[in-house]
Amino acid sequence: MKKQSLIKFIQTRTGFLTLLVFLFWLKYIFVAYCDFSLGLGDPYQHIIMWLSPIGTAVLLISIGFYFPKPIVSYIMMLVMDCLNTILLFANVLYYRQFTDFLTVKTITNASKVAPGLGKSSVALLQPSDIIIWIDLIVVILLLIFKKIKIDQKSYGLLTPFAITSVGAFLVGFNMFLAESSRPRLLRNTFDRSYVVKYLGIDTYTTYDGIKSVQTVQDTKNASASDLNSIISYTQQNYAKPNSSMFGIEKGKNVIIIHLESFQQFLINLKVNGKEVTPFLNSLYSGKHTISFSNFYHQVGLGRTSDAENLLETSTYGISDGSLFTSLGSENTFQAAPQILKQKNYTSAVFHGNVGTFWNRSSVYKNMGYNYFFDQSYFSSARTDKICYGLKDKLLFAESIKYLEQIQQPFYCKYITVTNHIPFTMDAEDLDPNFKTTSTRDTTINNYFQTAHYLDQAVHEFFNYLKKSGLYKNTMVVIYGDHYALSNSENQTLAPIIGESADTWNEFNNVQMQRVPFMIIAPNLKGYRNNEISGEIDVLPTLLHLLGVNTKNYIQFGSDLFSSDYKKWVVFRNGTIVSEKYVIIGGKGIKGTVYDRKSGKQILHYTAQEKKEIAYLAAQAKESLKYSDQLNTHNLLRFYTPAGFVPVNPNQYDYFTNYQQMIQIRNQLAGKSTSLYSQHHGSTTKLYSTDAIQLKNRQDEINKIPSSVLNNHLNSSKSSSSSSKNKK
Repeated sequence: MKKQSLIKFIQTRTGFLTLLVFLFWLKYIFVAYCDFSLGLGDPYQHIIMWLSPIGTAVLLISIGFYFPKPIVSYIMMLVMDCLNTILLFANVLYYRQFTDFLTVKTITNASKVAPGLGKSSVALLQPSDIIIWIDLIVVILLLIFKKIKIDQKSYGLLTPFAITSVGAFLVGFNMFLAESSRPRLLRNTFDRSYVVKYLGIDTYTTYDGIKSVQTVQDTKNASASDLNSIISYTQQNYAKPNSSMFGIEKGKNVIIIHLESFQQFLINLKVNGKEVTPFLNSLYSGKHTISFSNFYHQVGLGRTSDAENLLETSTYGISDGSLFTSLGSENTFQAAPQILKQKNYTSAVFHGNVGTFWNRSSVYKNMGYNYFFDQSYFSSARTDKICYGLKDKLLFAESIKYLEQIQQPFYCKYITVTNHIPFTMDAEDLDPNFKTTSTRDTTINNYFQTAHYLDQAVHEFFNYLKKSGLYKNTMVVIYGDHYALSNSENQTLAPIIGESADTWNEFNNVQMQRVPFMIIAPNLKGYRNNEISGEIDVLPTLLHLLGVNTKNYIQFGSDLFSSDYKKWVVFRNGTIVSEKYVIIGGKGIKGTVYDRKSGKQILHYTAQEKKEIAYLAAQAKESLKYSDQLNTHNLLRFYTPAGFVPVNPNQYDYFTNYQQMIQIRNQLAGKSTSLYSQHHGSTTKLYSTDAIQLKNRQDEINKIPSSVLNNHLNSSKSSSSSSKNKK
């Protein structure tokens, strides 16, 4: 009897809505326990989490009830349920990769990071994902085969309004319970997982959207006076340069090599008796290398783009997305390329993906980069590319024909891509002499292979630098941009890197955020620096080595060689690493704190420890707060340091890089400082690579793609026509 009554109820429109809400609730609970790590503690937190998706699901699906035509009403209820499921599923995939939740800025800027994401997303899929979609499939089939009949009854406005009111009440009740368990939850959103745990994905997304709108409004209302406290903070924390290091690399070329997803544990690691990265190991311990063993990445949701921003501007990425994609098109920057332009440096970026990825083609102009060589400047054969663009060996090899044309001194950056999740490689690129691990996790096994390939690519590039003579007049900076393997994979990795999976904890996860950082130059005396350091500190360090005073710039990092260096770093999520402590999540002694040297959790604090931890927490919070204010309100538009010329992005045309360089070389004639001019011809024959793709087409190294030549030709014709018109 009860079964018949239930079936009869489902045949009504109210019953159909109830069915959709119940099925969504089931899969949400499944995802919350199986995919998300929400840190659920006492039973009260579990009850709040169980309640959190119901109210918003009722609100969304009840929208379909307002359509009077029955078939339209059912379709709209299904559409709203489907959209809610898409949001849930998107967060599942995102969480698997970033251990975080999607923000509205990330969603709205998805088009700027979409190229090349296909294979990466597929790699994150799991068989259990069918549970997220099976209910919709079954319900649609039941409707098609009329096992669920469409209720033809007219409901007017009273019933839909009553259902919506129930949904609103449940949302309000959920927020009341959340506030009773976690006071000021929405005022102290240092961790998005807390909001999702207590309020659910839908409410979190709505709240995040409201915050984004408020930020836009705050930016419009910002004024120069908002800079005063920020300038005061950065001036107080300014670290004066070490007199013995300041200007030691003055006038030298700078080459930044961005090691994609490269973690510190790879350095000197052996797998099956062989070094994973033998060449980088030799550089790390080289007699002309200053290497940093406790250097941490500090990226947030912007990942690689965050690392670039930290490196180029010494400001943090934003908390709710990628600064590049959210703010990069409009914001004013005082970045390395434009700062060095005052010292007659030419700047360029080499990257084998499309220029719009992470919005780089816009951001680089605002940063003052003279040239940006993206995918269009390199070979386009299918076998030459991997998931995120041109394979690293080919990127370095094919870049030489452009690098040699750049006027010196130059500031150039190489962004590698092969060592990027899902860490897949074509069989032809594998080193037969290197055997990777055989764990149950293919991501880990693949990671060692792609890292080994990247090491070989860097080795080939260094050989060229020495053969061409560039090495003796260049400072090379090598760094890892961010972690590669997520926290969920660390326990499988633990035995490979000499750790125990049984004792692995949050402290170990923090230690896994270390990435390599090394500065290599012929006139440097190499040594190992074991101080705590981070990506925020790179820019002031490099500028001081080049003899550029940073006193008047707004930078949140400090010179790593200075006696005033602060010796602590803060992650984007608020975690702090100092000489003595690892403070998780920015919660100070209210959270989890470890002794950094012993790795043991501190359970009872002395008065001195409380004082030190409180000071670090306050400093870290201020640093992130002021950086966020600076970037989200675009405050640098109100401030120009003495001697700095603001960027005019309209003067850059990355479509005609090659044509511009040739014109400049011809105009300078005997005064040209390009490597091409110094060698009285091309140096591409000095480049040697074992890349199988170039084995039978070695001329690809010095061959200019026809599209680039056409750009050159069209630009020349345009210039010629313009000259005739002037005459």
